[in-house]
Amino acid sequence: MASALHIQGIRKTFGSGDKMVEVLKRIDIDVAPGEFLILVGPSGCGKSTLLNIIAGLEEPTEGDIRIGDRNVVGVAPAQRDIAMVFQSYALYPTMSVAENIGFALEMRKVPKADREKRINEVAAMLQITHLLDRRPAQLSGGQRQRVAMGRALARKPQLFLFDEPLSNLDAKLRVEMRAEIKRLHQVSGITSVYVTHDQIEAMTLGSRIAVMKDGVLQQLGTPDDIYSRPANTYVASFIGSPTMNLIAGRAGTADASGQFCIQGANLPLDCPLPGVDTLLGLRPEHIELADASPWRGEVSLVEPTGADTYVVVKTASGLVTVRTAPQVGVKPGDTVGLHVAAADVSWFDAKSGVRM
Repeated sequence: MASALHIQGIRKTFGSGDKMVEVLKRIDIDVAPGEFLILVGPSGCGKSTLLNIIAGLEEPTEGDIRIGDRNVVGVAPAQRDIAMVFQSYALYPTMSVAENIGFALEMRKVPKADREKRINEVAAMLQITHLLDRRPAQLSGGQRQRVAMGRALARKPQLFLFDEPLSNLDAKLRVEMRAEIKRLHQVSGITSVYVTHDQIEAMTLGSRIAVMKDGVLQQLGTPDDIYSRPANTYVASFIGSPTMNLIAGRAGTADASGQFCIQGANLPLDCPLPGVDTLLGLRPEHIELADASPWRGEVSLVEPTGADTYVVVKTASGLVTVRTAPQVGVKPGDTVGLHVAAADVSWFDAKSGVRM
């Protein structure tokens, strides 16, 4: 199947000589038709620069961008058949909602009857038909974001680009709009690329996630791949809330196979490379409180969140976060044992941080 978006060898630098900064370091990604790709990473990782290059707002220093079967490097944004939804909404304050949604169609000389039909279709899809006569100043933040998406949807573009569209919304509205964006993608089927620094948005929205750091693509995979099989300790720490526990230790040698030796305990786990300094990666839900376990520590913090309770345990090998059921019945100062299921562990090289 041909890619809807093909990103090949994209490199971007700013400045020259000693002051040159390389913000993208040869990024390669293929996005399938109808896919929802998330670009996620901390501020300064290069995700927004990559989105701007796809949109044509920036030109790459090296590499190619293909939308469908067309190389669009050097092509103006208006000629790329894309639609972009910004963090700031970017609505025209003197126009009504209907006029904002239909503006791009009007600029393309779409007949008035066809334009009005498309505006009404999009408004019904977004559940804002009752707002069509209002101005942006009369709308809430969530309603303005719906109008911004409606303006993009009205054109039926080949590619949707989202630049942190939910960052200005409060927590409750962000959850609602996240569900709305996912529903719209399922209905429209338009290939989408979405930039965010929020790993929860990335996990809930994306069909695939590209995790970036310092201009380098760290891992590209499904949400389950990224969460369950992180490629390195950076991805393991960035994706997941609370973060993955990383425990330093050394696997048992030939005469002590099946033992992972950490400070204060030997765990009955088979490490891929015996005798090598290793990091054991454990998601909080893959650790259980168990009185009989040899790995023990003191409870330093109990955090009820409603459906779950997070218990932070101070062990000889460092702080460990455990996800438990509510009303777990422990309190700070209690001594507890920690049990690990062998099937749920990840192993990383202690020096490189790469998954083993």
